[in-house]
Amino acid sequence: MNAPVPGPLSGVVVADFGRVLAAPYATMLLADLGADVIKVERPGSGDDTRAWGPPHAHGESTYYLSVNRNKRSLALDLGTPEGRRDAHELVRRADVLVENFRPGTMEKYGLSYARAQELNPGIVYCSVTGFGSGEGAALPGYDLLLQAVGGLMSITGPAPGRPVKTGVALVDVLTGLHAAVGVMAALRHRDATGEGQHVEVSLLSSLLSSLVNQASGYTLAGRVPGILGNRHPSIAPYEVYRAADRPLVVAVGNDRQFRALCRGLGADRLADDPRFADNAGRVAHVDVLAEEISGRLALRTAAEWFGLLTPLGVPCGPVNDLAGAFEFAERLGLSPRVIPADADPDDPMTLVANPIGLSRTPPRYERRPPRLGEHTEELKRWLDG
Repeated sequence: MNAPVPGPLSGVVVADFGRVLAAPYATMLLADLGADVIKVERPGSGDDTRAWGPPHAHGESTYYLSVNRNKRSLALDLGTPEGRRDAHELVRRADVLVENFRPGTMEKYGLSYARAQELNPGIVYCSVTGFGSGEGAALPGYDLLLQAVGGLMSITGPAPGRPVKTGVALVDVLTGLHAAVGVMAALRHRDATGEGQHVEVSLLSSLLSSLVNQASGYTLAGRVPGILGNRHPSIAPYEVYRAADRPLVVAVGNDRQFRALCRGLGADRLADDPRFADNAGRVAHVDVLAEEISGRLALRTAAEWFGLLTPLGVPCGPVNDLAGAFEFAERLGLSPRVIPADADPDDPMTLVANPIGLSRTPPRYERRPPRLGEHTEELKRWLDG
């Protein structure tokens, strides 16, 4: 077999002081792209998510396993002089430091940005916080809390007055993505100038940015959106309907698609109805339109409608569970599952693939998520060398 091609971040050393989700997700993305990520953990307990189960697999919580592949684990007690000495030496040797402690914690261990700069002037130092390092520094940055105070729950739910969180810690994931982009931008600047810098990403700012059209509707037009259930504020028909067996999404984005939908439903008269002639009219008469469409969709299964409407150019699909979603991705050839190269062949570890496709330097999957402190001895030898 050919040796794997070095990743685009090969040679970049990342000191990962992150835990839980946002920061570990960011550093996993960097690791997938070739960076040598050294995960610093508390001896005895490690990352909080190691205890976040069930479910469990391979002796760890699946939560922890989801965001920690391609890393090495270094167990350090930062409360001891020896632990701090090793941490400082790691910072001297690192290209990147990522942390998501509450503001002030890293200072306590002599690992603030100012101190890191003294140890390593070229370091890219990324801080992930809940609400920034100013007035919101003392606020706890839990994803559910951010979904509430950051406005996401105000537009998510079945009906007005019934806010609902998303089914995954979406704000953490979005923040991790922003952190990874910020780190790579700072590395590009360092390569050009030799200057390191402080990258700061907060969950609240990431969420507000990710609210895109809903946020711009407020900042540009003063419109405060509310909960629309599964409907879209600006497009129709664009929601969940009930097929004969299960829910079905129809996501019509233009007049051509609407006419194709009407043809597929055997309801050409709807396309000729002046109330539905354009998107603005369909949004204005969305309740009437939904009633017309629902009655027809209830006559066939979701799979039948998918097979009938998709060839006509109508965006639609059944509401899959995760098993169905992975099966669908596999059927499309997207290869959504991967097995790390060092996984036990008798008990392979199946993880979710990195979604980034690179034609010359694709993501790598060399290491399974490490056991707590698994690489401490080899890393301490390196630090002492």
